[in-house]
Amino acid sequence: MVETRLRWLGIPQFRFLTRRASKSSDSKMFGSAGMFSNIAVCLRQNLSFRGVQVRNINIGGGLGGEIPDNKRLEYALQHIHGIGRGKAHHIVCELGVENKYVKDLSKRELYSLRELLSKYLIGNDLKKLVQRDVGRLVGIQCYRGIRHADSLPCRGQRTHTNARTRRTMRTYGGSR
Repeated sequence: MVETRLRWLGIPQFRFLTRRASKSSDSKMFGSAGMFSNIAVCLRQNLSFRGVQVRNINIGGGLGGEIPDNKRLEYALQHIHGIGRGKAHHIVCELGVENKYVKDLSKRELYSLRELLSKYLIGNDLKKLVQRDVGRLVGIQCYRGIRHADSLPCRGQRTHTNARTRRTMRTYGGSR
């Protein structure tokens, strides 16, 4: 059943993966975990939905993950948390690379891109910093911290009629 689904997804290496997983010592120790990890790697590399292939290039380290390789560099960089349109344009100009598809970048250009991105605070590091800052505000019980803890807007917006996005997280006691 799994084999037919994987063939439907267009993965021709399934027989090779099952033979390899059945001979490895990991699959003997952990059942079929070795086989499924190999399948997951293959699925991630060759994932396609309705004929559109989704491939990613790993930026590496803790820099924020992967960028799609079927888009131009300036738009693909915006998939990283902390990089918007302006910063992506600035990065492409600073690299000195034309705005070409990510899959067409050479190894040297990818290496220089990784080096340049390591200078910025992006990805998981940025998320941890923001979470730590909000936690500090909540811990010292300042006005903004209290508003964060109560899931209310903390920048002076009105809440009588608006702020539905922040207020819908609330649960009211009653028969609703």
